[in-house]
Amino acid sequence: METVRTGRVWKFGDRISTDFMVPGHRVLANPDLSSDEAAGFCMEANRPGWASEVRPGDILVAGINFGCGSSRNGSEPLKALGIAVVLAESISRIHLRNAVNTGLPTLVAPGIAGFVEEGQSLEVNIVTGEVKNLDTGALLQAEAWQEGTPPYEILMAGGLDAYMKAKLKERGLVAN
Repeated sequence: METVRTGRVWKFGDRISTDFMVPGHRVLANPDLSSDEAAGFCMEANRPGWASEVRPGDILVAGINFGCGSSRNGSEPLKALGIAVVLAESISRIHLRNAVNTGLPTLVAPGIAGFVEEGQSLEVNIVTGEVKNLDTGALLQAEAWQEGTPPYEILMAGGLDAYMKAKLKERGLVAN
């Protein structure tokens, strides 16, 4: 997995709920939607049209309690849209775990809300947690995942499915 990500910032405020990322009336009410179709509704309640403006490699920055609300996997539409990394002041525990399992690098980054403005560019090392604002040259330290821990290994594999397939392959339990 590529460990350094560079991209344009989209900035959101505090308490961005998974209901914003996966709107029930659009996504859950239409179970036949593909992941890409469902991603088109991401954040429409608080930022109409946002999903159509996101480009692969963009970075999402948020305030406190990102991913609060239901246990919907809000990281799936973000990953489908091509978000390279999520940085937030604090992150709901279940959302953080869903992000790891989805393979979407998501880091707690105290001070990030005042560190960067929307449209600026960041360089993020998802292994060390170092964040560099490419517009100002300033550095910020996010909380890195501890190397060798299960969340780190799952994230580096690209998500839980990829991790499990690799482990089964290592043990000779699945063919190439």
